[in-house]
Amino acid sequence: MPKATPPRRIAKAVASLGEIADPMTRLEAVRSIRDALEALEARTVREARSGGATWSDIGAVYGVSKQAAQQRFRKSV
Repeated sequence: MPKATPPRRIAKAVASLGEIADPMTRLEAVRSIRDALEALEARTVREARSGGATWSDIGAVYGVSKQAAQQRFRKSV
């Protein structure tokens, strides 16, 4: 059986959240994961900038201008 790629594993994990019966428990799980992902995103932007990525490069990942990327992530760097 082939290994699942990281995006597929993540999609499967996210889909499994929908199986949590209690909406409040599910909401707590979603909020917790969102907080963790935002922290990971901020750290990754800092690492990308330290590694030489430009704001234009980062903006391209999000489909926004370099100015929009700077506004969104300036506090992270």
